[in-house]
Amino acid sequence: MNSIRTRIAAISIATIALASAAPMIAFGQGASTHSAAETRTAAPAPVDGEIRRVDKAGARLTIRHGEIKHMDMPPMTMVFHVKDKAVLETVREGEKVRFMVVNEGGKLFALDVQPAR
Repeated sequence: MNSIRTRIAAISIATIALASAAPMIAFGQGASTHSAAETRTAAPAPVDGEIRRVDKAGARLTIRHGEIKHMDMPPMTMVFHVKDKAVLETVREGEKVRFMVVNEGGKLFALDVQPAR
């Protein structure tokens, strides 16, 4: 009899905890440190960078880039995939560029790579 009460109490506590957390999880507020206004304005924007390496065989560019605000990513050097392999023929190592970044299935793609002005 005592173990049944213990189980019921544990289930009740778990249900209350989940019910109180569900609205925050459903609206993406669980672990976010961004305000609602920041979340709404986090649209993709062009990023400045410098081509460090062109990998034609792998269809990738290594780019030293500035902050990617919509992904909350600090400046660093990293590898980006390209969808249009023709881009690999138009850029060269050391060239300053502006580009867009999208995450598709866990892969980061550099899109609309243009010479910086």
